[in-house]
Amino acid sequence: MTNETADTTASSESSSHASEIAAGERFEFGENWRRFLASVSEERITTAIASVQELLGITTLKGKTFVDVGCGSGLFSLAAHRMGAQVHSFDFDPASVACCQQLKETYGNSGATWKIEQGSALDPTYLKRLGQFDVVYSWGVLHHTGEMWQAIDNVCKLTKPNSLFTIAIYNDQGSWSDRWKRIKKTYNNLPRFLRPVFAAVVTFPFDLRMALSAFLRLKPMEYIRVWTSYENDRGMNRWHDIIDWVGGYPFEVAKPEEMLKFFRDRDFELTNLKTRLGSLGCNEFVFQKQAEAPAEIKLKERTAANE
Repeated sequence: MTNETADTTASSESSSHASEIAAGERFEFGENWRRFLASVSEERITTAIASVQELLGITTLKGKTFVDVGCGSGLFSLAAHRMGAQVHSFDFDPASVACCQQLKETYGNSGATWKIEQGSALDPTYLKRLGQFDVVYSWGVLHHTGEMWQAIDNVCKLTKPNSLFTIAIYNDQGSWSDRWKRIKKTYNNLPRFLRPVFAAVVTFPFDLRMALSAFLRLKPMEYIRVWTSYENDRGMNRWHDIIDWVGGYPFEVAKPEEMLKFFRDRDFELTNLKTRLGSLGCNEFVFQKQAEAPAEIKLKERTAANE
């Protein structure tokens, strides 16, 4: 793909993104992450690195290639960068691309390989140009594409034999998920000044239940830490995650067993799993792409030679 073609594609994606937002069909993820950047610190970066290390089960990415599919704020691209990886970050949202670029300029190491650009998980031509990677990372992204299963299938092709694919997808809660979809759609059709109020109203019952439970058990600090220590999980910010959760649209979900079958059918083996136990949020999976057996490789070579 030439630079001119890439620029044309990015321009088309930006136009599509803007029209979907104007129609209330897409949440402004990048604008939410832009506001989040003010809270980024070395402590948050360290926490993000620790979360990647724990999920992947490795302490370093030195000498590895890492693609962040839907890089969002860029925090986890930065984490991989700090772990020594050669990083490629892309996002459909131009504001997210700008956020990632800002983090790179502020906290990145000069001279290291880290490419950032606009791209879509639903664009197979773009993905093919990227090649394959040692680690494919897509946390809480592909369920917002509007074509989740197609997007996952497309991104699977970025893996090489023995590579890792880390993915987090919203847990399927049946009728509750249907209600959340309507809530998210409502949020995106509200005037901008009402959206934060709506998010607070929607999440108030959950906060109240947590607070009452903690106080009735005489453990008020449990609830207080929900706000004061939220970043200790993945280095994120609770209010910005609330906005992302209430507003995040398009919105699709999957049961753990659906994900396991989907990846098993594509020769991936599960290496780590963190489920939400039927509650809100994302189930986290780490899959490893299985290497082809020598006999399978020879069969493909013979088939290709006969064609």
